[in-house]
Amino acid sequence: MSKFYFDTDNNVHKPFELPGARPHYNPDRPGQVEHIFLDLSLDIPKLSYQGNCSIRLLPIRNGIDRLTLDAVNLNIESVQVDEVPQNFDYDGEQLSIQLAEATQIGKRLLIAIAYSVAKPQRGLYFIQPDKHYPNKPTQVWTQGEDEDSRFWFPCFDYPGQLSTSEIRVRVPNPLVAISNGELINTTEDGDYKIYHWSQQQVHPTYLMTLAVGDFAEIQDEWNGKPVTYYVEKGREEDAKRSMGKTPRMIEFLSQKYGYPYPFPKYAQVCVDDFIFGGMENTSTTLLTDRCLLDERAALDNRNTESLVVHELAHQWFGDLVVIKHWSHAWIKEGMASYSEVMWTEEEYSLEEAAYYRLLEARRYLSEDSSRYRRPMVTHVYREAIELYDRHIYEKGSCVYHMIRAQLGDELFWQAIQTFVQDNAHKTVETVDLLRAIEKATGRNLLFLFDQYVFRGGHPDFKVAYFWDGDAKLAKITVTQTQADEGKNGSKDLFDLKIPIGFGYTQEEEVKNEELGVRSEELGVKNNSRLIINNSQLKTFVVRVNEREQSFYFPLENKPQFISFDVGNNYLKTVSLEYPISELKAQLEFDPDPISRIYAAAGLAKKGGLEATIALSAALKNDPLWGVRVEAAKQLAKINLDQAFDGLVVGLKDKNAYVRRSVVEALAQIKTAESYKVVRGLVQKGDPSYYVEAAASRVIGAIASANLEEKPKEDKVLKQLKGILEEKAGWNEVVRSGAIAGLAEFKTSEAALNLLIEYTKLGVPQPLRLATIRALGKISVGQSPVNLERILEKLTELAKETFFLTQVAVAAALGQMETPKAVGILRSLAEQTADGRVRRYAEEEISKVQKNIGTEKTLRQLREDFDQLKQQNQELRSRLENLEAKSK
Repeated sequence: MSKFYFDTDNNVHKPFELPGARPHYNPDRPGQVEHIFLDLSLDIPKLSYQGNCSIRLLPIRNGIDRLTLDAVNLNIESVQVDEVPQNFDYDGEQLSIQLAEATQIGKRLLIAIAYSVAKPQRGLYFIQPDKHYPNKPTQVWTQGEDEDSRFWFPCFDYPGQLSTSEIRVRVPNPLVAISNGELINTTEDGDYKIYHWSQQQVHPTYLMTLAVGDFAEIQDEWNGKPVTYYVEKGREEDAKRSMGKTPRMIEFLSQKYGYPYPFPKYAQVCVDDFIFGGMENTSTTLLTDRCLLDERAALDNRNTESLVVHELAHQWFGDLVVIKHWSHAWIKEGMASYSEVMWTEEEYSLEEAAYYRLLEARRYLSEDSSRYRRPMVTHVYREAIELYDRHIYEKGSCVYHMIRAQLGDELFWQAIQTFVQDNAHKTVETVDLLRAIEKATGRNLLFLFDQYVFRGGHPDFKVAYFWDGDAKLAKITVTQTQADEGKNGSKDLFDLKIPIGFGYTQEEEVKNEELGVRSEELGVKNNSRLIINNSQLKTFVVRVNEREQSFYFPLENKPQFISFDVGNNYLKTVSLEYPISELKAQLEFDPDPISRIYAAAGLAKKGGLEATIALSAALKNDPLWGVRVEAAKQLAKINLDQAFDGLVVGLKDKNAYVRRSVVEALAQIKTAESYKVVRGLVQKGDPSYYVEAAASRVIGAIASANLEEKPKEDKVLKQLKGILEEKAGWNEVVRSGAIAGLAEFKTSEAALNLLIEYTKLGVPQPLRLATIRALGKISVGQSPVNLERILEKLTELAKETFFLTQVAVAAALGQMETPKAVGILRSLAEQTADGRVRRYAEEEISKVQKNIGTEKTLRQLREDFDQLKQQNQELRSRLENLEAKSK
């Protein structure tokens, strides 16, 4: 999946289209594929299978005498049409059938292809124990998206063709086979069993699936339909913990989309070594077994819940309503990502959903600034899988939210339900969504799509405020900094109607009994009265469409704070240039958590004791954990000793996300005090795996920054080594934290030796992948001899064919500062069979070239600057204290 870089030298975004990109269109259709029937016999020990693929085709034109199917690296044995052998050509990528009799409209053809496959490259994966991983389960599973189905059966492999399907498969006992639709038959055949599945609703080839393994089966149901979880035996409790909300999610989405769950069952199969998080095959989602949570992991891991609702949402958006071409993938991926926001709102709160949206927006913004900028809809690429990036997932989600904000809740759901109902069991393009919106609501949202979907980018706002007390006027100046100065008609400008709110706080005295349960929540007991703060917003809507505009608002009284884009519905970046008193009031009183987060960033930029006190108060008191997380991040940016005092309090927060954020923030404060606090945490441990992992990394970051203290380095290395030896556990989260901690010791040979140990085959895969990535980080301070050792290791690892290993190798090389890394990346790009790996490797080459150029000079300057900063910090902290006392 692809992303672009932000070139800081000239502020121009790198292009999405790499050399070799070209326009892609669906091929001409010879007819309608009505049904596909696969009959397979697996030989698991030999990593091979025999197959018969029958395709029923209804021609839509007369006189076609040649059919071209996608079929990659298959051994084609024979081709028949209506039981008559046909001549065919096969070049290893396409199967061209010379029809003995040309097509006639309305006269169906039954194409039967006998084929076999040994050691398939993609599409179908054999998982087995080996000498390095003797406990690995025996499994076979498929992965079709984007165009990988052609690697496991011959087909017209593009999403514009929808048909019913059947899979009959022979597997050895005691393995079971799960596929799309309903199980219509099972037959015993000696030591084998034949499973016959039938999918009666039409779907594209990329959603056909097969999963085989010795699974435990956990049965649930929704409205009489089976809801089943398949996991490795012994993990039944993890399955219920991780997927148990599925029936409620099915009910929720059925209501939201105005269309009851459309398939006969819903199965979720957790498989080993899966190359994605999940894949929404029709009625049978495959998930990585790494999503299964144990009790501790469930404390602060909602990723699994999000993954489950994301793949489930695809059963409507993607499977029931199918995209006609990959360029419109945002329609399904954006809605599946937005369903994560909707479920957070349903299950937790509106505030948590808003924070979830902010995190999604940031992931897109990071890709836009560091990787590339592109329109969400484009058919120019090298391989369709490149489109599966943060522009279609996270930006797509933000676009759905903007549509919802434009229409309001009632009309939004009417539009979505119209879209689903009108297009069920059909294919769609982006224009169909616009048409459904117009049909259901009368609203034409092309202006929004033109700005956010059909072109790249988003607005970057700088907002300044001034109060004129004599005239009682508030002046707000809004600048769109993404457009160059003096370019008012620029195509980079956005034209949006934005609500601006002026906030007034009122303190109310409320009797305790009126509060009911609220007093308990607020930690107030037995008081007869309590002061609570209420905020009221006076809101105006303005049209922002120029590079710089000033707006004047007559107000009776000076507002305490200013809320730009009330509700924070637009996808944007915002920099607030307000006085410190307004920022403080906003951080404390703005009802919108996202506005409070923007205020926190504004305060950190101002720095100083007043900002530190306000951020420390937010870290302690804000009702939403997300705001407390952000307050910790911002506190770490202030170079005052008092920032440390404010942060440490957050280590006692009940919420594990907040504790983790505080630990990560302490990495910025490299002092003896922060070292002591983190060391204590590493020794004592934490209920959360993630907090422990963060502490293990951060202690490395702090200790390695003060390298004049050699004994400290040895002590920390010993501690991290102890974690590696003792803390094996769920998904290797804690040990991966220790690996990241070791990688901070960039000049240490001892740390490097430990890392190299953990790149060996046999090391649990999540830990091994984390270690491979860490080699890149530690490389930048190592001696020439050790640098050679790292390069040799990465050259050897680059030859492994597993997708995730190749990605980790590319990520490691991209952090290096030696021209030799470029050579290894080039050969990885040339030799890999995977388009995503090729793209990653090519992007990492640019990073290395950049590192080699300016990085070394910059690093020296940075180190000198850090030293000065440290000395300054002490002086400033003392000064601020003295000033505070004198006041």
